Amino acid sequence: MSANSADSSGQLEIVLVKAGRTKIRYPAAMLTDDGTRVSVRAPWAGEGVRDFGFVRFEPGDVFTEHYWRDRWYAVKEVRTQDGTLKGWYCDITRPAVRSGTELVVEDLDLDLWVSGDGRTVLRLDEDEFTASGLPERDPEAAAAARSALDELENLAHADGLTALL
Repeated sequence: MSANSADSSGQLEIVLVKAGRTKIRYPAAMLTDDGTRVSVRAPWAGEGVRDFGFVRFEPGDVFTEHYWRDRWYAVKEVRTQDGTLKGWYCDITRPAVRSGTELVVEDLDLDLWVSGDGRTVLRLDEDEFTASGLPERDPEAAAAARSALDELENLAHADGLTALL
């Protein structure tokens, strides 16, 4: 199977792992795989509405997700069913690993939200990251995660996240 191909249906199974356990898995339509970045599109995979206060993810929302094999983050563009941009939800992760039709991503608890108009940039879950114990267990991974969060935040303030995509 070449780097640009998926299975015959053009689907990948996204597997989000957190603390050694599968947090969620869901099917996504393959858009591209250039060997470094994998891009997919999927409907909101959660149950019902998830209200974060600064954004609501709800049935009908469409996520265009970008995962890298050489970067410590994933960027997810979030749009309503009618195509209105809500913003970008960024997960700090270990580099993605693709095996056949599965893409496995390990969530490291840190997140960044950038509103569709670019005016709101929020660092999220830094307390969860500290409580996870990763900084003590794997200082190198923790440093890479913090660096990735800083990189995304700087991009969001400078050029916007579309510069990545």
